[in-house]
Amino acid sequence: MARPGMRATVRDIAAETGLSIATVSRVLNGQTNVAPHTRELVLQAVGRLGEQAPRPRARQEAMAGGTIYVRCPYLLTDYFGLIVSSVGETVELHGGQMILSTGESAQHTPVLSGLPDRPDIAGAILILPPESGDELVRLRDRRFPFVVIDPRTPPPKDIVAVSAAHFAGARRLMAHVVELGHRRVGIIGGPVKWLPSEARLAGYTASLADVGVLPSAELLRNVLEPNTENGYRAACELLDLPERPTALVAFNDKMAVGALWAAAERGLSVPGDLSVAGFDDIDIGRATLPMLTTVRQPLQEMGRMAVTLLTRLLSRHRLEALHVSLGTDLVVRGSTGPAPY
Repeated sequence: MARPGMRATVRDIAAETGLSIATVSRVLNGQTNVAPHTRELVLQAVGRLGEQAPRPRARQEAMAGGTIYVRCPYLLTDYFGLIVSSVGETVELHGGQMILSTGESAQHTPVLSGLPDRPDIAGAILILPPESGDELVRLRDRRFPFVVIDPRTPPPKDIVAVSAAHFAGARRLMAHVVELGHRRVGIIGGPVKWLPSEARLAGYTASLADVGVLPSAELLRNVLEPNTENGYRAACELLDLPERPTALVAFNDKMAVGALWAAAERGLSVPGDLSVAGFDDIDIGRATLPMLTTVRQPLQEMGRMAVTLLTRLLSRHRLEALHVSLGTDLVVRGSTGPAPY
């Protein structure tokens, strides 16, 4: 406890609460990596010590500039909704505010060039931006701080981006499928020339190559819009081949659910006659029977990481890891099983 007439220190607050000096410092500096009950303990101690105690800094200092423009020109389904929600929550924790531009019509609205001229916008987070790399470079050259989440194309040099480890996740998933004995595997891929599509396809084919199976154009279908209906159509084409595949691996969980529809329509049991796997681990994959084997993307962590990186840009910190790739996890459920013989 501080002596009368002397200012209380961080050490005094640590002694009062039984917490470490480092933890008390994190609370007083407005950092967010502190449990709510721990923060409350420190704030109560500050109240007991009165004006002698150092006051917590305003959270706004952690996000210099205030308002963040978030562009997600898609429907806020469970995939994009999870990312946007985590961005919004993390911006608020950093003391900022968020302006959200969403909906597919926003894809045709040119907004990037005007962002640096808006004094009310401190920076931006762009989720799977449809804009070309040249447009992102022009925005970067105007020294406007922004971070890309899940870039559609390889991010240009010196542009900060966050994504999942698409190649590694896809390779691990296909390794699971081939370990079950499958060799004739149909691949329902995403939009051509999308970075996630190309990386996942490369991962799938790498694991097939490991067991001596070369890529087959006959067993590959790419779709323009990776939704359930297109997954169903692509699966129908693959399952109606003269020699149908024993497993289907889809670009995402939605298309894998479409593949389950196609299998049921043909009287095929999953996984007895056909194994099916997806990617993302969103809620729809746990609402099927059987539940989907898939790859879990850290969608919420991608949003949190993007805000953290943007905060560092706003504070003019030097960033060495310009493209952060977050790890994925294989989630094995009931939709994959041994290849039928």
